Amino acid sequence: MEILGYFFLFFVGLTLGILGSGGSILAVPILVYLFSMDAVLASAYSLFIVGITSLVGTALNYHAQLVNVKTGSIFGIPSILSIFLMRKWIVPAIPDKILQIETFSLSKNTFILGVFAFLMILASLKMIYGRTLNKGNEKRTSVFSLVFFGLLSGLITGLVGVGGGFLIIPILGFLTKTPLKTAIGTTLFIVASNSLIGFMGDILNYSIHWNFLLVITSLAVSGIYVGSRIGKVLPTLTLQRFFGWFTLTIGTLMVIKELILIG
Repeated sequence: MEILGYFFLFFVGLTLGILGSGGSILAVPILVYLFSMDAVLASAYSLFIVGITSLVGTALNYHAQLVNVKTGSIFGIPSILSIFLMRKWIVPAIPDKILQIETFSLSKNTFILGVFAFLMILASLKMIYGRTLNKGNEKRTSVFSLVFFGLLSGLITGLVGVGGGFLIIPILGFLTKTPLKTAIGTTLFIVASNSLIGFMGDILNYSIHWNFLLVITSLAVSGIYVGSRIGKVLPTLTLQRFFGWFTLTIGTLMVIKELILIG
């Protein structure tokens, strides 16, 4: 199973390179189900993997002038603050057993994976049935709106340990009418910042197996190089919907597995 896990971690970088999102959506279940890792620790490792990989992707897109640093900073700074808050204090404070009613028991791991799977399914439906971001010109939006949605996305991504690209790209498209290619590059910039700051909060709480983490991160980094090249030649809408169906499948399987464990 671990050999399959290494292959899919390359796919994590591939999806980030093509779509600018989806890395953590794949990384967490890969680490949990293929490497038998605790869900909370897996979310911490996922933040590092996606953070470093997105940082490389940001550099590639910045070179191509596809990163809006100003928008990314206004959105990213409040997001960073909220995600650090979640990872440092709130997530560790969640009890191992959240709910116990007679024979029904809801654990911390099941709760986090359940929220994660729910977000996966919502994101997948958006990818399958939604349109690609507009191809027109960007529009100005209020700083308050960017700050508010930055805080909101940080709280959500901090809970489940994801970079948040699947939330950020639609937000940028809706608020600023950012063209797709620029939205992807700007999202990678925000995701890199969010993920690495969130991981700093985890370092203070968990023991990290650095050799293993660096190896699997290198696989994802190699994937983003390939993905960035593929993204330049293939239709984005086709890739978006393919990834949507893939994400929907993984999310549904996670829900089924967790329901079986609860039962």
